[in-house]
Amino acid sequence: MIAALLAAPLPDPSPSPTVGADCREDALCQRVFEWTGTPWLAESSFWIFVKPLRIILILLIALLIRWVTHRMISRLVRTSTHTSVPTILRPLRERVPNAPTDPATVVPERRRQRAEAIGSVLRNTVTAVVFAIAVLLVLSELNFNLAPLIASAGIAGVALGFGAQSLVKDVISGVFMLLEDQYGVGDTVDLGEATGVVEAVGLRITTVRDGRGVLWYIRNGEIIRVGNKSQGWAMVIVDMPIGFAGVEEATSVMRAAAVEVAEDPELAGHFVEPPDVLGVEQITVDGAVIRTVAKTTADGQFDVGRELRRRLTQALDAAGITARIAATRMFPRPSAPNGEGDTRGGAT
Repeated sequence: MIAALLAAPLPDPSPSPTVGADCREDALCQRVFEWTGTPWLAESSFWIFVKPLRIILILLIALLIRWVTHRMISRLVRTSTHTSVPTILRPLRERVPNAPTDPATVVPERRRQRAEAIGSVLRNTVTAVVFAIAVLLVLSELNFNLAPLIASAGIAGVALGFGAQSLVKDVISGVFMLLEDQYGVGDTVDLGEATGVVEAVGLRITTVRDGRGVLWYIRNGEIIRVGNKSQGWAMVIVDMPIGFAGVEEATSVMRAAAVEVAEDPELAGHFVEPPDVLGVEQITVDGAVIRTVAKTTADGQFDVGRELRRRLTQALDAAGITARIAATRMFPRPSAPNGEGDTRGGAT
């Protein structure tokens, strides 16, 4: 009996660690167990090693995509200041075949401002989209149920959209305004109640200073129409009354004065086409009105218009036509006291 007890193997005081069946089927878990001999570390190896690496990889890929797209957008913005403009940054009217565009009228500084604004919008959009997708992927790796989150985000987006309709409208209008190049900083525009020079253009607000110095802040969503006086060319129209003087004589005098304005060295560069005296535009009680037109650049229309009016007035005065206009007008005389004198109107 004693001999049998001595011959029997002694029981192992500490049983060998083992892992579950799932770990034995996982190569990583089995390898970690072989290296460490620790069951809990082997069974948690997926959460300790794999999950963090996946999350780090997702973040690195998101940063890489953001860096590449930002670099591409910045390159588009830089090249937009040169002659070759990328299609995405061109105004819509320049993308249409046979569109009436004049490359000489494109201002590099204005093009740069448009490109910077559009580039900023694109960069912000790319950043928001890339990191939103990255956050969702990270939450998915952490075994979060994304269905309720996405549903809640959709409901919140709808509620926010209803509550901020005007803001969304302003931003969307600002984006299309930039893409279509409706106006830019330095342009003289007519926006309805506000008419003046554009001082700042944003996605939500456009700032205009009128002729009296008043600064107008206009929401882009409230702009129904835009009259831009600074794009392309302009037509200067001057209507001059000549009374009942000879039309041929007055036309000849005005044509000579208009040619002198076109030959002025300070103004010659503003003329797109030579000025022309069209003839009698209308007949009034004071006589005929003759129209003169001049096609000019957008920047020079005001200088040309003022000088053209001055030269035409001087020419008509020097020819004696102005005096004949005044001689044909009738002014009522004040009635004499006690009914004395003739109260009928007479020539002056």
